[in-house]
Amino acid sequence: MARPTTFRGEVERRAAAARRALRSAATPSKFDLRAYLGEPAPVLGVSAPGLERIARSILRPPNPLPDPLLLPLARRLWRGATYDERALAIVLLHRSRAGRSEAAWRTTSRWVDAATGWGLCDALSGGPIATMVAERPARLRELIAWSASANPWRRRAALYALNRLVRSGDLDGPFRVIDRLREDPEFWVQRAVGTWLRECWKQDEGRTRRYLGRYARQLPPVALTVATERAPAPFRARLRRRARSARRPRKRGAGRPRSPAASG
Repeated sequence: MARPTTFRGEVERRAAAARRALRSAATPSKFDLRAYLGEPAPVLGVSAPGLERIARSILRPPNPLPDPLLLPLARRLWRGATYDERALAIVLLHRSRAGRSEAAWRTTSRWVDAATGWGLCDALSGGPIATMVAERPARLRELIAWSASANPWRRRAALYALNRLVRSGDLDGPFRVIDRLREDPEFWVQRAVGTWLRECWKQDEGRTRRYLGRYARQLPPVALTVATERAPAPFRARLRRRARSARRPRKRGAGRPRSPAASG
């Protein structure tokens, strides 16, 4: 019975050391980082390179983290009091092969609902979750289920989890998820739709151009604007005119068939 106690003790020791490293790496900011990231927890202000350095110090020699401790440590950090602890948990999973297990998939899938704000949402879904989706494309079915969630951050996560698939040029699945969210009412989801259509454009301009031409009238303005950042100006202008015509209020009686008497 001694082993579980020792195991838990080692996880707690590693978590305490990680928290000290985060505090040491924190950089004061004149900006309100909590508001910027949409984060309810306190933000220490550790930069992305700083998080990577701390993760490397945990995962690599001279004192590498044993694989069985990875997921328990990540879970312990996720329960921490600061944004930065959660961000470090994400980086640890993303940078370790042990963070791609079925147990890691179940853990990160549960975390999605608590990853409110674009900072954690995008790091979690665009990092370890996207890697696990690319390694097992059958998980795309779960992203399709996420697209129907009542939680807008889970719907956004379904889009950012397409990261590796889109960048590999495998666009069939990504277009299925994007298509389910193209008329989403939530701003942060709309913006993500635009982001991943823009990334699809980089991989297959013709296919994305046809998609945008077909659905310009249904895409929210922010999605259309972001999606067409790399498109030629005449194409962007044409899509915007098409979208504005769909949003323009119809005149009273417009489109109704005229009576035989009126048609003279």
